[in-house]
Amino acid sequence: MRARGFLLGVALAAALFPGTGALAQTKDGYPNRALRLIVPNAPGGASDFTARIIQPHWAEQFGQTVVIDNRGGAAGNIALETTARSTPDGYTLLIASNTQAINPSIYPNFPWKPLEHLIPITQVADIPGSLVVHPSMPVKSVKELIAYGKANPGKFNYGSPSPSSANRLAMEIFMRHTGTKFAHVPYKGGSGPMLIALVANEVNLAFATFSSTVNFAKQDRLRMLGVIAPERLAAMPDVPTMPELGFKDMRTGTWMGIFVTKGTPAPIVKRIFEVSTKTMEHPDVLKRFAVAGTRSAVSRTPEDFRAFVKSEIDNYAVVIKEAGITAD
Repeated sequence: MRARGFLLGVALAAALFPGTGALAQTKDGYPNRALRLIVPNAPGGASDFTARIIQPHWAEQFGQTVVIDNRGGAAGNIALETTARSTPDGYTLLIASNTQAINPSIYPNFPWKPLEHLIPITQVADIPGSLVVHPSMPVKSVKELIAYGKANPGKFNYGSPSPSSANRLAMEIFMRHTGTKFAHVPYKGGSGPMLIALVANEVNLAFATFSSTVNFAKQDRLRMLGVIAPERLAAMPDVPTMPELGFKDMRTGTWMGIFVTKGTPAPIVKRIFEVSTKTMEHPDVLKRFAVAGTRSAVSRTPEDFRAFVKSEIDNYAVVIKEAGITAD
């Protein structure tokens, strides 16, 4: 059934984005058939959102159909394994996020590792995060939240999409730096159920992507206290950044990047890097990202992106160890 679905996707994408084959081939003829972009979550998630913006521009530049293949489950490990097991010919790619930097510490016995079995090519997006509280919380700033949390230890809780999510790790970093302690309430099914619970005041606060909280904040259904971004965001210019508030290691919300199977020839890696870089500079991409509160972010080289992913793995490992976080 999955194979039939993939072939149907190829046919549909071919109709929507017809290729112009010879425009973007390497000396060995790459690409001369459809490419598969694996997304580690169901349609509607941040990775899927980014992939579908990239897709038509890749199709145009590669001169071939690009099919999105959603492989959700196991905290991104299914998508990682699928990519790692693929033929290293550049036709199967993965769009991944912070999760791939978190998982090596959460699942140390999982045999497939992002830096051992994949080649990081480039970052493509930075989706800012936000610290939000329910309006019933009598706090209007991060400083007030810290003071209120310390004055009422153990009274409040925070939500996350899963025990090993980047959202939870952000809160663990926050609590470690401030000396506060909030109870963790994980939800299944991604950020959607967690946000519904927060708006309903089932949990008191959370870190979540800016794009998923900004409308709630503008409607006064949530109160945004800070954003995880290098600079203030135009959609909420009065909300300070977390680095601005003293959280220097909270600069990146959710990053997205492109990976390919280890062993893929260097000329193909270079071609994917070039196409990805050009795509992320396209006015249509920049416009659609801006509407969603997302920033286009491209690595200088694949080597730079690998170094970035390595640093993320190392940084998360420290937080995970200190907080005693497990996959359970």
